[in-house]
Amino acid sequence: DKFIIGKAIEMLPDDLRPYFDSNRAFLTQQVTDTIELQQKNPLQAREGYIRFEKYGVFPFSALPRDYKAALQKYSKHSVEVNGLLPWSVGLYSQKLTEAFRSKNWDQARLAASQLAYYVAEAHDPFNTTTNFDGRLSNQTGAGARFDSSLVERYSQFFYLHPSEVTYIHDPTDHAFEICLTAHSWLEDILLSDRRARAGLSDYTDEYYDRFYSQVGSVLVQQISDSSVDIASYWLTAWTNAGKPQLPAH
Repeated sequence: DKFIIGKAIEMLPDDLRPYFDSNRAFLTQQVTDTIELQQKNPLQAREGYIRFEKYGVFPFSALPRDYKAALQKYSKHSVEVNGLLPWSVGLYSQKLTEAFRSKNWDQARLAASQLAYYVAEAHDPFNTTTNFDGRLSNQTGAGARFDSSLVERYSQFFYLHPSEVTYIHDPTDHAFEICLTAHSWLEDILLSDRRARAGLSDYTDEYYDRFYSQVGSVLVQQISDSSVDIASYWLTAWTNAGKPQLPAH
């Protein structure tokens, strides 16, 4: 996440970049704190995933993207248990907008880090499925092997080619699209994980080389898109707040 936040800051326009640059250490630390909070608190953890399969088949159009409409259709309990990830992105996007608008800079950097965390989570295919971490297909640990392990082993070889930072017209709707794109990669990743392990007794260096050669491009694309989207969400919140003059720290 430090890697992604660094890339997101680099992509910001000149009016925004100094503020985020000076808060770089805070932003990355807060992302780590949010991860720890999620691990300790099951209720908080629900904000970081969505189990799409609970709503039928791809592209899950039975699920209303409007939060209140989803609650009406499926009940509050059901929606919360199945995860709130795209709505979390919309919520923290709104919080950042409000903090910018009221010039509450401490609140702004906190909301910016939380928003970055949830946008990054939305790009992880394993946060969009009932088969999180490959447990239902007898591939436990596939999620960690795909993101953590491949990033640790190969990130120095990543060539990111991010697209332009853009204004996002509907933050929640865009978050749903991010989650759907991530979800669409799941079968490829799980199949590649199975093939990479074939004939090996464990998850060896050879396994990781095979796995990376098959899904490395997907991982790099998701990381690239994640950094663009984080920067775009920050830009959008600032724009919606009326583009206030930001402090340099």
